[in-house]
Amino acid sequence: MSRPLVKVCGVTRVADALAAVELGVDLVGLNFHRPSPRCLDTGPAAEIAAAVRERGGGRVRVVGVFVDRPRREIEAVAAAVGLDLVQLHGDEPADEVAAFGGRAIRVLRLAPAAAPPTAALDAALAAHPAAWGFLFDVRHESLYGGTGRAWRWRAVAGLADPRPRLVAGGIRPGNALRALRESGAAGVDVCSGVESAPGVKDRGRMARLFAELAEARRPEPATTGDR
Repeated sequence: MSRPLVKVCGVTRVADALAAVELGVDLVGLNFHRPSPRCLDTGPAAEIAAAVRERGGGRVRVVGVFVDRPRREIEAVAAAVGLDLVQLHGDEPADEVAAFGGRAIRVLRLAPAAAPPTAALDAALAAHPAAWGFLFDVRHESLYGGTGRAWRWRAVAGLADPRPRLVAGGIRPGNALRALRESGAAGVDVCSGVESAPGVKDRGRMARLFAELAEARRPEPATTGDR
């Protein structure tokens, strides 16, 4: 079985990034949304990105998280930090997402109690044909990610688009495997669920998350019939 993707987002410290790399993370998210307590300047972000590249050996991708920022600003930050992917978490129009081509992760924020029908979600994904993949998160009145608020993950199951899909929102040790199985997603995005304080990752919680998700890639035991 292929193992699920894991993105640890809102990383603010080199030590936390390296702990995530050692545990097997696939994507490390750096936040550039000013109102967020996890927001980074380009200097500290570049330091984290460099450490991830060195320790990750090219396997781990560094993702920059942006909310409704001008394309030129995003490109400048991406170049200064060395971002592999850009996550567009606001209400950016399709042409802005398309400008980043295969570097874009498009975020779709859904209501906690309901979601559009599958056909509408399929159409929303099809509107971004060049994007690397998608992240489904819960809609919040004022926050863009890191809400700790869970939602009906099964609402995004059964989508036709083959590109990577991640689910976020209230995911932590204890429910990560359920979120993965109910959503049918390729992986999970975690932030506050593996923290001891905003922006401070807890290695023990991250370790428990990875141990839990190991169940998703463990093959079913073989059965032997009568001979």
